Amino acid sequence: MNMQAMLKQAQKLQKDMMNAKNEIDKMEFVNETSFVKVVASGDKKIKSVSINKENLDADDVEMLEDMILVAVNDVLKQIEKVTEDKMGKYTKGMPGLF
Repeated sequence: MNMQAMLKQAQKLQKDMMNAKNEIDKMEFVNETSFVKVVASGDKKIKSVSINKENLDADDVEMLEDMILVAVNDVLKQIEKVTEDKMGKYTKGMPGLF
């Protein structure tokens, strides 16, 4: 394979990777429990945190903090999984790109 063909293939791969990353960034991920709902975008930005006050007593603040932490971490894991699923074909053997 000549250098021009390799360069062209690398440019196509880069374009495909950026398209996949842009697609992920536009996606919305949600984790919801009976107490809290967390919504994040694919670029790992938390868009909203909603608290269901109907299921919450005043003494439940510490539990609610724990639920928020779990929900945020879960929604970030969802993003990581989709990112790996979509980007893994491009990044095999190249850790830490996304």
